[in-house]
Amino acid sequence: MTEKVDLSQLSTGALKERLLKTVEGRDSEPLNQKVLFYKQELEPLFAELSQRNPFPNAEDQLPLVPGVWLTVWSTIPYQDIFPGRIFAQSYQIFHDDGYYANIARYAPGHKFPILSKLSNILLAYDFMIIQKFEVQEGQWIIQNVGIEQAFRSRAIPLNIERADSWFTSKVEVRRSPSSAHAQSNSQFGKVDKSTAKKFERISTASPQLEHLYIDADFRLVKSQREAKQRPSYTIAIRQQ
Repeated sequence: MTEKVDLSQLSTGALKERLLKTVEGRDSEPLNQKVLFYKQELEPLFAELSQRNPFPNAEDQLPLVPGVWLTVWSTIPYQDIFPGRIFAQSYQIFHDDGYYANIARYAPGHKFPILSKLSNILLAYDFMIIQKFEVQEGQWIIQNVGIEQAFRSRAIPLNIERADSWFTSKVEVRRSPSSAHAQSNSQFGKVDKSTAKKFERISTASPQLEHLYIDADFRLVKSQREAKQRPSYTIAIRQQ
């Protein structure tokens, strides 16, 4: 339990610092624990920062999002659909052309020293959701484009440059007039049927997104995959 203080008396910078300190090291907790943690600890901080949002209008937020963001903490369910997510190699990348990607690398057991010594022969699983974004009538409009996946050597980190290159190349393929890269179950052939169904639900959803707070380097995001779904909350900081 964090110390109770009058949040309204803190500067915006102090609020952001307090929030980041509160969630430090907690993004790997089970989803149900994170949901409870949000309700008990984080909600007042989110609420106070949302009242200070310097860009409350979606049209003004749009120029701020292009670039690379690191998810510090989130209750988005799909992020931990597989075990072993490497948080430092998970990104949100927004391009000026209206495409963005949620990218995550999974390497089960990567924290165990004995497995890290075998990184040259072990594979990591890279997962990417490609979406399109725009603002219409004051609302963020999100459209799922597709899901991509790849197995790569753990010895080669999925840094920002490699992640962005992968994202860019897949968008180019999908935008090509000759591309027949339509979403289908065949794209999910590397996973079991249960996971493939989860992928299909993700890819066919119409997500809702709202920036509770946004500035040049810090974002608090409320999102829902579907209107009936429980809202998810994300803290993201700019990397590039």
